[in-house]
Amino acid sequence: MNGTAPRPGFSLQRWWSIVLKEFLQLRRDRVTFAMIVGIPIMQLLLFGFAINNDPRHLTTAVIAADQSEFTRSFIAGLQNSSYFRVAGTLPGEQAGREALMKGEVQFVVSIPADFTRRLLRGERPALLVEADATDPSATSAAIAALTQLPYNVAGKDLQGALAPLAGGHPPFDVQVQRLYNPEGITQYNIVPGLMGVILTMTMVMMTGLAMTRERERGTMENLLATPVRPLEVMTGKIVPYIFIGLIQATIILLAARWVFHVPFVGSVLAVYLAALLFIAANLTVGITLSSLAQNQLQAVQLTFFYFLPNILLSGFMFPFQGMPGWAQAIGNVLPMTYFHRLIRGILLKGNGWPELWPNVWPLALFTVVVMGIALRFYRRTLD
Repeated sequence: MNGTAPRPGFSLQRWWSIVLKEFLQLRRDRVTFAMIVGIPIMQLLLFGFAINNDPRHLTTAVIAADQSEFTRSFIAGLQNSSYFRVAGTLPGEQAGREALMKGEVQFVVSIPADFTRRLLRGERPALLVEADATDPSATSAAIAALTQLPYNVAGKDLQGALAPLAGGHPPFDVQVQRLYNPEGITQYNIVPGLMGVILTMTMVMMTGLAMTRERERGTMENLLATPVRPLEVMTGKIVPYIFIGLIQATIILLAARWVFHVPFVGSVLAVYLAALLFIAANLTVGITLSSLAQNQLQAVQLTFFYFLPNILLSGFMFPFQGMPGWAQAIGNVLPMTYFHRLIRGILLKGNGWPELWPNVWPLALFTVVVMGIALRFYRRTLD
């Protein structure tokens, strides 16, 4: 006999005590409880209301060198199709190309000066529609809708003596020019966007775990006992992960160029500067989340809670223009939204500093604001 008493049979009372203990721990772990309730609600709202694979009301500009009832009918047909939202007119071709490069518009419609004269002569003139095709899924349905518009104009305006101009063919052609991704290859859009996804996931999680790991191991007390300032601790924690992020960015760029054959039109220096700013933004988020989390599990949970809207509302998986206004407002707060525009603009469009600046300053502002929040929470941990 070893002195060990035999285990009794299954006890409902002991089993119920364990169940109550787990519920009590869940109630005390507020972050986990918030994740249990918050993540399903977030997914329902995002997938149910924000996600749309058929974007409409895409921003469109018009270069109208000729104005007549026919051109006005065509522009009205654009808006009535619900795929286009005519935001205004542009003075010329150069202004239209700049608007497309900056991402200010999705389409530019150019009406030649002799359009009406050639139409009345039965020469079947052509309108030019230039599309920002960096994201093929955002423009494919709208481009398909363009084929019907000449028939609508013919049915409305070519009547009476002009009826023979309609004939069996459309009275004019709509020539579509897909810029930056003419073949509609999805890898050109997805692979550069993956850089933002990977950097967001790894940078936020790694810095979040780094701070909570020291807290769990008890080394945070030793760090707090030293005469270092909060800003010194924050930046000192961030710098090593900046190099890790740049290594990850290099691996992704090499794979994009040599494996997926993504065009590399812009500057390599601009890519790394954009990546550096984006890495800094995500590292400040990680530091902030680690200040809120009590342990590594909570840090992982908060990282996922931050990562989910980034991947869904930034324009990576679903067209940004297809989301409702409130979802776009949330997306415009997230750094991944601006990084996707930066990296795709550099690689596919060859954007320079004037085109990049509208997406650079929001990233820089986000980094400064979140770093201030992180410092405030870090000082609370000192107390």
